[in-house]
Amino acid sequence: MGEICYFPAMKKYFALMLHPPRPSFTQDMTPEERALMQQHVAYWTKFMEKGHVVAFGPVMDPKGGYGLGIVGVQEEKEVKEFIAGDPCNGMLRFEYHPMRAVVAGESRV
Repeated sequence: MGEICYFPAMKKYFALMLHPPRPSFTQDMTPEERALMQQHVAYWTKFMEKGHVVAFGPVMDPKGGYGLGIVGVQEEKEVKEFIAGDPCNGMLRFEYHPMRAVVAGESRV
């Protein structure tokens, strides 16, 4: 009989960019905004622990900070679902794009 080979589906990677409501957001969040951001961090940490997020966090751009995340999923719809469930969805504006990521420990052959 022939040999059976199994190749698990490779993850698709996306770069997420989170735009704050104003350029000074990282310096002058209100207490309510800060509480939402804490929920936001906990939300994405949960996906990191499950292996769906490679990295995320604020980018300290002198022209105005923003958030950046790298997400690895099987299907793009998962990215949309993650964004839809984020406690900061609505306060932050999300955009994402496919990424040809090179990830430690993954073979891309």
